[in-house]
Amino acid sequence: MLSKNTKTKKKLIEVARELFAKHGKKNVTMNDIAEASKKGRRTLYTYFKSKEDIYRAVIDNELSIILDKLCVISEQNAEPEEKLTKHIITHLDAVKDAVSRNGSLRADFFHDIYEVERTRRKIDVKEIELIRCILEEGVAKRVFKRVNIELTAMIIFYSLKGLEVPYIRQGISTEFEKNKNSIVEFVFSGIRKSH
Repeated sequence: MLSKNTKTKKKLIEVARELFAKHGKKNVTMNDIAEASKKGRRTLYTYFKSKEDIYRAVIDNELSIILDKLCVISEQNAEPEEKLTKHIITHLDAVKDAVSRNGSLRADFFHDIYEVERTRRKIDVKEIELIRCILEEGVAKRVFKRVNIELTAMIIFYSLKGLEVPYIRQGISTEFEKNKNSIVEFVFSGIRKSH
């Protein structure tokens, strides 16, 4: 059960996200957020010192949603190849969904890339850990080659991260979009054990 404080904070973050998505960060004031949330400025300032503070909370929340989806995959009772396949596809789709559901905020994500990256660092570390666990399981079950697991997890993660912007901006053709499995196959070609 969420406490009243947690519910209020979550509501303020969601209202801010909706306003940023509709109008863009620079066109939204703390007053707008207070009015739209029906909580008042004093309540808003109890939780957030500034618009930048609540903007970071919005980004953090969006990234946490992505990480939660990836954690669900890691906890599934599935073979390592299936987990890694789902992880790769879910990563790309979840990032694209987060950006596209945020309308005007989408431009802010690209404009404030350093802010997004700073907020994202701790989430990135957790995602690399999820990939590392899948790789360890795959090596232990002898479906993946003996590889430097730390390095391979980082390469897979940063490869996915590098594909995000072209994927989100539809710079990757719709044919490629339909066939995300080609990304998965590319990854597996480097780590799958040949029988």
